[in-house]
Amino acid sequence: MARSHVGEDREGSAGGGGVCRAGGAARPPAAPADPAAWRRFAGLVAAAAAGLAAAYLALALAVDPYDTGRPRLLDRVGVRPQGPRTAGASRGRDPAFTGAVVGNSHIQLVSPERLRAATGIPFVQLSMPATGPGEQILTAAWFLRHHPGARALVLAPDAYWCGGDPALPPGRPFPFWLYAPDLATYLRGLMRLSVAAEVADRIRWALARAPGRAARDGYWDYEPEYLGLGGPEAPVHARARAQRLPDAADPGRAGPAFPAAGRLRDLLAGAPPDLAVVLVFPPVYRPAQPAAGTPRAAAEAACRAALRAAAAAHPRSRVVDWTGDRPELREPAHFFDPFHYRHAVARRVEAEIAAALADLRPAEGPGP
Repeated sequence: MARSHVGEDREGSAGGGGVCRAGGAARPPAAPADPAAWRRFAGLVAAAAAGLAAAYLALALAVDPYDTGRPRLLDRVGVRPQGPRTAGASRGRDPAFTGAVVGNSHIQLVSPERLRAATGIPFVQLSMPATGPGEQILTAAWFLRHHPGARALVLAPDAYWCGGDPALPPGRPFPFWLYAPDLATYLRGLMRLSVAAEVADRIRWALARAPGRAARDGYWDYEPEYLGLGGPEAPVHARARAQRLPDAADPGRAGPAFPAAGRLRDLLAGAPPDLAVVLVFPPVYRPAQPAAGTPRAAAEAACRAALRAAAAAHPRSRVVDWTGDRPELREPAHFFDPFHYRHAVARRVEAEIAAALADLRPAEGPGP
């Protein structure tokens, strides 16, 4: 009898709600879920999520975490120390500047303060390392949109401008939404965890009146950091040998179309006609340049010609060309690596930019 009783218990358990024949009470089956109740619950969850999202967006828009000039509650100009990709939105709309330098680390050592001293134009450095034409054109457009009376724009197109993809894809992540002209794109960009963290950080930074504002003119002198890694004279030879270029052009960079040139033309077509525009083809260590007469050299020359033509469509433009062979480009002590030069070369680049701007100065005025 005991054996039969154990078997019956197992049968009742396996049956999921059966009756124990040993005298246990019957368990009624669970009532089915009410579909209407689930719908009400799901609706409440959705409404709560939408409410929280709307409240966050309202807060983020009011706080303006990157100082874009959109509606805000916090009365503090500038941003706390951060990378140039996000800090550039604040710097690029600063009314204290009427000139801008836009590019990547290949023009980053050009000092806005020295340009100001040489030209009388207050410059801001909007260069951002590891960016290409898409990011740089967007940054320049942001500056011009916020400076209808801008006096000068210095752009530094390098080899990254010679790609054939019309989308001008970035090599590394970039906050395109932050520089977008439309509010909808900006609002979508705010819906990021990293931005939510910056909203909180900006509130703390603004209310505490903490020091440590990001450099207003955007200048970052990276030479001390490079020197901290060791002397540049010996490494540059090894790097130049390691980066000797093949004669063939890189895939997608041989032309005949160079979409970045078309985008540059579009940018300058919408610029004020009295804006002085200077294109700088940045210095490259001479042994690391393509050999003359090779397809790679021809492709790079064709790209520069397309960019020259795009700039020439603007009524006031000049080109400062540091490609080719110059004595400064053969001196290894002037370079950290084949594409990053030191102060000695940067000072010469600054002088030629200033001379180009002087050449563009109208006869009736003191500045461009």
